[in-house]
Amino acid sequence: MPRTRAPKRGARGRATGGSDAPRALTPRQKEILRLVAQGLTNREIAEHLEISVRTVEVHRFNLMRRLKVRNVAQLLRQALILRLLPKSFASR
Repeated sequence: MPRTRAPKRGARGRATGGSDAPRALTPRQKEILRLVAQGLTNREIAEHLEISVRTVEVHRFNLMRRLKVRNVAQLLRQALILRLLPKSFASR
C-alpha cells in the first residue's frame, strides 16, 4: 500500500499547498505595491499612509518574498504578470 505524504509546510508551520502561485496579497500589501509602482519612496509611502518607514520596509520585504523577487524592477514585472496592477500602469 503506497504511503501518503503530509502537505508541505511553510516557515511558520502552515500548509503551503504545494503550488508555486503566490498567496493572495493583503489589502495593505496591494496598497504598498500600488504606491511603489507610482515611484514613491519608503518615506513618501510612510507619510502618505501615516505609518512608520520601518513598517513600509517590512511590507515591501514581505511583498518581495511572496512574489519571489529580489528588487523593485522584478517586483513590478511580477506584479504586472500576475495582474496585481491595473493594465493602465504598463502603458505609462
